[in-house]
Amino acid sequence: MGTNPYRMLRKVITSLTPKYHKLKDKSVFLVLFGISFVIRFPFFFRDYIDRDESTFILMGQSWVDGHLPYTELWDLKPPITFLFFASSIYVFGKSFLAIRCLGSILVAITAFFTYKIGAATGSKKLGLWAALACVALQSLFGSLQGVMSEHICMAFFMPGLFLLTRAKKSIEVLFSGLLMGLAIMTKLNMAYPSLLLGIYFLYVHIKSGKLGRTILFALCYGGGALLVIGLTLLPYLITDRVEVWWKSVILAPLEYTDARRYSFFKMSPTFLIIAAFIIFAWKKKFLDFTSITIQALLVAMVGVLFSFIQGGRINGHYLIQLYPMLIVLVGLALSKIRMPLKVNLTPYLLIPCFLIPMESYLEYGAIVRNKEKHGTYFNGEGFTVPRFLSKNGQDTQNILFLGYHIGYWVLDAKPPTMAATHPSNISRDELFPFYDNPRKTSLEEVRHIMEEIRPQTVVIRKNKSIFDGREVEQNNYMARYLKEYYTLSASVDMAEIFQRLE
Repeated sequence: MGTNPYRMLRKVITSLTPKYHKLKDKSVFLVLFGISFVIRFPFFFRDYIDRDESTFILMGQSWVDGHLPYTELWDLKPPITFLFFASSIYVFGKSFLAIRCLGSILVAITAFFTYKIGAATGSKKLGLWAALACVALQSLFGSLQGVMSEHICMAFFMPGLFLLTRAKKSIEVLFSGLLMGLAIMTKLNMAYPSLLLGIYFLYVHIKSGKLGRTILFALCYGGGALLVIGLTLLPYLITDRVEVWWKSVILAPLEYTDARRYSFFKMSPTFLIIAAFIIFAWKKKFLDFTSITIQALLVAMVGVLFSFIQGGRINGHYLIQLYPMLIVLVGLALSKIRMPLKVNLTPYLLIPCFLIPMESYLEYGAIVRNKEKHGTYFNGEGFTVPRFLSKNGQDTQNILFLGYHIGYWVLDAKPPTMAATHPSNISRDELFPFYDNPRKTSLEEVRHIMEEIRPQTVVIRKNKSIFDGREVEQNNYMARYLKEYYTLSASVDMAEIFQRLE
């Protein structure tokens, strides 16, 4: 009697279905880390995935070299973001692999506490699938394979949120406050959800009528967050540079959001979709809106969304701050939908799960081809340009990267000015006063770099405008200046290398 291939496949897939009730926390975390690692591993060898990550690495290296953030190089993020990269560099040296592996751990931590919250509000099955979705949404679909500040802050925020919803003791509330403080000092906009959660739980305690417990909660939660903020200020206080911290950490982000705000219309689809889902779940009674945990998830979401409004934009990687809470709520709602027939969908979901990381499969192929062609798995202009410069004896210190600026790190070089730490910061003249840049406009900054510092080597991106398309004066100036005083010495992959004629 012949064997039915469909039945055999179904039997194999069904055997892979986990026994959810037997899931142990340690096993879940290891599975989440394993999946995160496998999905993200081929991207460990890229020079950069998002330009912000390259900037964070430069800031971290500067700290390891003995310079506090904002004193030698400058970027628009709170200190804990740079501390993460500085810690990796201090312990493991200049290792892309270490930084990206630590990024996989961050993703696993966020996903694990998504699992814990999902399991507490629904079931372990719900929690596990929510966690798996969390890994995918933090690792795929865009420039999420690098280590972004959002990855770091959510690895603090989600355990802090979980503790807050389960806290029975003051020490748990204090630890939650500490974690929220770390999240805020990694990504400043997390102050909004952290504050709203504090107000919400303060209201819950006031409603209980226990005044002493309410005061203790406020002291522990608020005190924990303020302690972390104070600790980031401490090195500047000791070195008499409090103003540097205040202007760079607090004032500059406020100015940045005001100066580069997009219209709400561009962000409205995100808000409309989420609002439609919440209204639908409420009308269908798919969510228990009396649950403190669900209310806390909603409050956290409102805080994140409000921060998007205040910031005036939603970039793809910003959504990392929204996914964990939203995934749990969507999972809870889906679990309440009654199927007409009782069918175990888990085995059938495994097949699309294997197909989702298509970006990773393609990248595995790319690094293998790169190894065969160039003898190394590491790929990208951040590697090939420094290798070309070193091989051909060209200047690698007096250099300006207007693209692929991770090359500074590879070459043990420094950006020529603080504004050039991130190439786009050269165009953000509204931020110049916050790090006492003597130039007042971005055009003055470009002229200072090109005419006074006079870099021997300039690297730009091929077939792309040097600065944002809106920066017409700066782009025209650079085009004229490069044509008159530089010669195109080489094109390396998608980079163009110019050498000064004098």
